[in-house]
Order: sequence, then structure tokens, then C-alpha cells
Amino acid sequence: MNDDELNEVIAEICRSKAEEFRMLGYEQVTGQDIWDCVSAKFQKTGIPPIHRIVNDILSLKVTQFMNWMTMSIYKDAHFR
Repeated sequence: MNDDELNEVIAEICRSKAEEFRMLGYEQVTGQDIWDCVSAKFQKTGIPPIHRIVNDILSLKVTQFMNWMTMSIYKDAHFR
């Protein structure tokens, strides 16, 4: 599997997780939001193996996501 195919698979998993969150009532969540949340953990340590990325996406809880969103908003507001 090449990098483009791998990126598309990861994007599809993120879209699936966003769909799950939308079914729980969080209608504004996108696949890109999910990826931004999960990949924020990798900024300091680098990209982990694919199985860890998939696990992090699929095991993401709404509370973890909302905490990340809240912190992101505070960080963005701090620099404005």
C-alpha cells in the first residue's frame, strides 16, 4: 500500500468516527476534526505505526474530543 492509499484509508476511518459522533448528536464534527485531534498527540513524538493510529482513531471518546476542542479554542483565543 502506498502513502496515498494509506492516507485515504486513514481519512475514511476518521470520516467513520465523525459519523459515529454525529449519530450521538455532535453534528458539526468532521473527519478532519477527528484527524486534527488524534494527530495532535503525534506532534511531539512523531508518527507512530499504523496500528496505533487506527487504534487511537477508533478508541477516541467524545469526552476526549470535546476536551481537545475546548483546549484548541482557548489556545487560539490566547494568540488573537
